[in-house]
Amino acid sequence: MDIPLTRIFGVVTFYSQFTLIPRGKHAIKVCSGTACHVKGADDVKRKLRDELEIKEGETTPDYQFTLETVACIGTCFLAPVMMVDERYFGKLTADKTSDIVREYSNKKLGSG
Repeated sequence: MDIPLTRIFGVVTFYSQFTLIPRGKHAIKVCSGTACHVKGADDVKRKLRDELEIKEGETTPDYQFTLETVACIGTCFLAPVMMVDERYFGKLTADKTSDIVREYSNKKLGSG
């Protein structure tokens, strides 16, 4: 295509949709907006970090999950809320969060 690598690198590093780090099969995005923060998003994030054994911005060693925090998902009425891929999960608790991760883990194993 005769495009300098520096130009490609510039585009890849400018837009957040691109990454140079391998991503998981499932992207988990936890909202950290005001409504979610007030209603317990920190508990949800803590549970996800413990359950997946990764920090925000990291991917599990089996490349099944990438955990991200986003400024706002735009569904404040569901607070606290997270997305797994394109699916929304709202009014979360730590227990509900564990169930959701297990559901996606079981899909990986072919039993769900």
